[in-house]
Amino acid sequence: MRDPAYPSSARNVFGAPLACCCSSPRTGFHRDGYCHTGPHDVGSHTVCAQMTDGFLEFSRRRGNDLVTPRPEFDFPGLVAGDRWCLCVSRWKEALAAGVAPPVLLAATHEKALETVTLAQLQAHALRD
Repeated sequence: MRDPAYPSSARNVFGAPLACCCSSPRTGFHRDGYCHTGPHDVGSHTVCAQMTDGFLEFSRRRGNDLVTPRPEFDFPGLVAGDRWCLCVSRWKEALAAGVAPPVLLAATHEKALETVTLAQLQAHALRD
């Protein structure tokens, strides 16, 4: 497991080194804090998003309950405000439904751009 204190060699949507999305709860397909992806990540967990109540409810209605803890999958359950690496296709569905959660661009993997545009992500960028 990668230590979130050390930078990733992967690239974000700007072509810069991928930033850590969240280490508490530890997110990512590999639970390393980063939205890394690879051949085993069929869902492409590449979008670092900050959860909102609206998105969490949307996801639950779509059959993916992100609120209920699932310790057998090292999943703590999420609340609004948590950051999590989402499947890019689910983020795109939420975008179409008007409930896309805000995105941390520096921690969103460049592979997300195969499914959504940079402009779409930027329109939902987290504001510091």
